[in-house]
Amino acid sequence: MLHKEFPILEFDSDKDAFIRLSHTVAAVEVSEHCVLCFFGEAIAKILLECPHKVVGEFRAGSIRLPIYELAYKGAKVVLIEAFMGAPGAAGQIEELTALGCRKFIACGACGVLDHDIAVGHLIIPTAAVRDEGTSYHYIAPAREIVANVHIVQVIEETLSAKGLPYIKAKTWTTDAFYRETPAKIQLRKAEDCVAVEMEAAAYMAVAQYNDVEFGQILYAGDNLGGAVWDSRNYNGRTEVRELVLRASLDACLRL
Repeated sequence: MLHKEFPILEFDSDKDAFIRLSHTVAAVEVSEHCVLCFFGEAIAKILLECPHKVVGEFRAGSIRLPIYELAYKGAKVVLIEAFMGAPGAAGQIEELTALGCRKFIACGACGVLDHDIAVGHLIIPTAAVRDEGTSYHYIAPAREIVANVHIVQVIEETLSAKGLPYIKAKTWTTDAFYRETPAKIQLRKAEDCVAVEMEAAAYMAVAQYNDVEFGQILYAGDNLGGAVWDSRNYNGRTEVRELVLRASLDACLRL
């Protein structure tokens, strides 16, 4: 590993990390299919409908997030509430992989950089600008990371079968949602980003590093494409969140 001017560029390809998940996470007999969902209320609704059991727990400080295995449409699938931000996202997919999961779909909301994209419209990320730090510890430095083409196709087929409109697009992954400045927004728009979120680049990088499958479905939330920020009350769209979770479960079982 070479010393660089900026530490974030000092990528080390050595997989013999000092802390290994084999020291802390034991593999169990669990479904290889896993959905990470940012919507706690949608998860609660699914749990009322589907037989399930707790197969583990993701811990972050005082936060405890149960790892469920559902009986869903005649199959088994792991479900967990997703952790916000690239480091937490990476930690979750690492631990879930060590647990035994291999096929991942994440679902969440995002900001949009184009005000014409309506609240609730679905977006399939095809690439992400790596404006966060976590991905640089998993794959060599680059401006962007490309999504798994096969899984993008599976998600497309799933949404089309359900009659759900969507777009495929590049997203901007950032660590700092209070630093989305006008100049940065214009730069990302020039790079053809239509969305901004905090996890996609890290999810993709960790999945590539661990040689597991990962895809994502986002729904359009707040608007950063106008003269001023507009929340558009996207947090109140419970019906969209439930729809996105169900679509993610269906897509995951197609993998």
